[in-house]
Amino acid sequence: MRPLLASLPLLALLGGCSYLPTWDSLPTITGDKVLGVLTPYRVEVVQGNVLTKEMVARVKPGMPKAQVRDLLGSPLLTDIFHESRWDYPFTIRRQGAPEQHRLVVAEFDGDKLKALTVPDDLPTENEFVSAINTFKPGSKQPKLALSDAERAALPPPKKSAEPAPTAAAEGPAPGRVYPPLDAKTGAGS
Repeated sequence: MRPLLASLPLLALLGGCSYLPTWDSLPTITGDKVLGVLTPYRVEVVQGNVLTKEMVARVKPGMPKAQVRDLLGSPLLTDIFHESRWDYPFTIRRQGAPEQHRLVVAEFDGDKLKALTVPDDLPTENEFVSAINTFKPGSKQPKLALSDAERAALPPPKKSAEPAPTAAAEGPAPGRVYPPLDAKTGAGS
């Protein structure tokens, strides 16, 4: 009888758990919010080669592979089966911003550049920097100069007891020996 009475609270606890949701009914992290309340931190992921309009404008058909590599950088994708094609993909994923994808393709005929395929949405250098700049300065800018009233309110500078050092016009300090400036003249000229 005692084991039955001892197991009764355990049965009551297990029976009370039947109202809990099952694992498949719990919200997931795949959306923007967890449990509809918390927004998880998403790591900024930048992959690939950053190419701008200015960089691509310097590349001309007929350039050798080495010169294209100097101007655009090493391609992210090169294929041993398609040695005449270099791919320069770029992807950036940031929290709160749409994902960006760009692909620049360089096609070669032997060692010379045949064609460069550039997407229409390739940014300029300034557009790219402003797009990735996350620094948002506050509305209050720091003040760099004192007004006349603030300058007048400052305490006067303290006078020191020692006089300020003056430059001696008669030569080096006593007891110091300096090497000659010109090796031909020697010391003492």
